[in-house]
Amino acid sequence: MSLLSDKEVRNLKLSSIPLPKLKEFAEILSQSSCGNGTEIIKRLVSLQNIDDKLGDFIKKQYNQRIKERKELISDEDLIKELHKVKDFSWGVVQGQLDQKIQAEYVRRIFRYDDLINGVKAKLHNDVTSYVICTWYNHWTTVLIEEHISRHPKVIPTLKKIKGIDIFVDNQPFDLKTTYLPRGYDVKDVIKNPKNLAIWMYENQGAQRFGADNRLFAILLDTKNLEESWKLKRNFDLVFSKIDEFFTKEKVTTADEIAFSFGKKTYTAVSKVLLISI
Repeated sequence: MSLLSDKEVRNLKLSSIPLPKLKEFAEILSQSSCGNGTEIIKRLVSLQNIDDKLGDFIKKQYNQRIKERKELISDEDLIKELHKVKDFSWGVVQGQLDQKIQAEYVRRIFRYDDLINGVKAKLHNDVTSYVICTWYNHWTTVLIEEHISRHPKVIPTLKKIKGIDIFVDNQPFDLKTTYLPRGYDVKDVIKNPKNLAIWMYENQGAQRFGADNRLFAILLDTKNLEESWKLKRNFDLVFSKIDEFFTKEKVTTADEIAFSFGKKTYTAVSKVLLISI
C-alpha cells in the first residue's frame, strides 16, 4: 500500500467509527444521519474541512474508552499486577494448544485415570504458563497502544478495520508490538531497522498474510535478549521512547518498502519503533 490521499484516509477514518457514533458525528456536522454506515460515509467523505473535527471526535471517543477502562483498573494498579509476573515461559507454542492436547493426551492415552494424571502432572502447568504469557502480552500492549493513540500525531480507530489500528501523519498503519525475532542480528536492527521490517513482512504466516502499512514496535534488551519481555512493562522508558519517536519521525515516501512473498512482490509503508536498552 502506497501513501494514500486525504480523501482515501478520510474514508478509512469514517469507516473506523461504529454506526451510532458515526450518526452522532454526522449530526455535529449538521448532516443527515439517516441510512446505514456506507450511506452516511458517502455523504460525509467529500465534505471539505472536516478532517480536524473528525480527528478530534475520534480522539474524544477513544479517550472515553480509556476512562471507562481506568474505572475498572487504574494504570497504577494494572502496572502493579503486571509486575507480579516472575517468569515468561509459554509452556505451549502459541496457537498450538489444541494440537498439543490432541496429540499428547486425547489420541495417545487410553485410560481415564492416566488421562487425568497426565493433565494434572504436565498440561495444567503448560496451560497456566500459556495463559499468564498471553495475559501479560495483552495488557502491556493495551497500555502501550493507549499511550501511542493519545499522541497528538496519532488518530486511533474506534472499531476493527483489517490492517489498520492507527493513523500517523494521516496515513493508516497496522500496529505490531513484539520482540526481536529469535536469531535476528541485534546490530543489524539497530543500524538498519528497515531490513527488519522487510524480514517481518517476508516471514509472516501465510494464513495471516497482509501487505498493509505496518508500524513495528520492537522491544529489545540488547544485553539479554531473553529478558526483553521485562522491558515491555518498563513504562517510563517505553513511553519516553514512544514520545521521542512520534515527535521526531514523519511518514514519507522514504518509508516505502518492497518485499517478496509467495513469488510475488508487494509494496508497503513501514516504520520501526525500536525500544531498547
